[in-house]
Order: sequence, then structure tokens, then C-alpha cells
Amino acid sequence: MAIVLSVSGSPSAASRTARLLRHLDARLADQGHDVIPLDVRTLPAEALLGADVTHPAIAEAAALFARADGVVIGTPVYKAAYSGLLKSLLDLLPQYALEGKTVLPLATGGTTAHVLAIDYALRPVLASMGAAHITPGWFTLDKDIAVGDDGTLLVASGTAEALTQVVDRFSAALGGVPRPALLAATG
Repeated sequence: MAIVLSVSGSPSAASRTARLLRHLDARLADQGHDVIPLDVRTLPAEALLGADVTHPAIAEAAALFARADGVVIGTPVYKAAYSGLLKSLLDLLPQYALEGKTVLPLATGGTTAHVLAIDYALRPVLASMGAAHITPGWFTLDKDIAVGDDGTLLVASGTAEALTQVVDRFSAALGGVPRPALLAATG
């Protein structure tokens, strides 16, 4: 199956965005994809802010993008835009780092006023980087994501169903979910 790079652009160690991505990574892995998680916050700040493309960690991140068949980009939305941390990494990648790749944009935020951030802020950048196919993304409200007492991720049912469909469409675009299974899941 496909190699999927799952990128969290959240600067927070207790990030809902990262937790949601890792939850969705499990679904992609269950569908046969090799999923590689990347939390941008773990990259050296000096390299990101200093635009040091020769730093080994930045070079390794660029190599992960090059290896991937598909990329899931997750970001919190701040002031109607994707995170500055994510922007810092995307700026250091080669201009066509997403060339030939299928990309799934996901975002989290506190208000529905940020819903269009995926289409008006993130999608144009992904397209300019050469993405072959940007599947429909999804915006999840922070209030729809919680962590249970046992550490499991709890996603509101309507949101969980929508995310399942979005992830399954992305997987189908990569060749991971047979079309009849996808159609049965979507009704």
C-alpha cells in the first residue's frame, strides 16, 4: 500500500490536532498504509526559524515528504490561518515537495468562523507545492475532541462519522479502500 506522512503543525505538546491525527493514522494503518507521523514541534526551532535547510532534522523531514505517496496535513487554526510552525516547515521544503502526491488537509479550531481556513489559507499553499490531488479536507471544532480518563481520544459522533468518510476518501485516492466499501460507508 501507500506510504502516508501524517504531519501535525501544532506547537502544543498536549495538542488536540496531533491527537486527532494519530487517531486517524490508526485508521489509515488498518487500511494497509504505512503511516509515518511527524510532529513539526519536535524539529529544532533554530533550524526552522533560521531557515537552515542543511540541518539534518530538516533534511530528514524533507526526505520523509519525498518518500511519501500521500500526506495528511493537520493544523490548529489561529486567527483564521494555519499555524506559523507549519508555515515555517513548508517554507523550507523544496518548491514542489508535494508533486505527484495526494494530500488531505485537516484543521482544528475553537469556532466555526475558522472553517474556511483550509480552503483559503492552506489549500493554495499545498497546490503551489505541486500536490497532484488535494482531497476534501475537514475542520473539527475543539469542543468535539476530548481525551477520556484512560487517555483514549473521544470524538463527537457526527464529527467522527465525517472524519471517517474524509479519511476513507483520502485512502481510496491512494488505492487503500475499495470503492464498494467506500460507497457502503457513505450510504
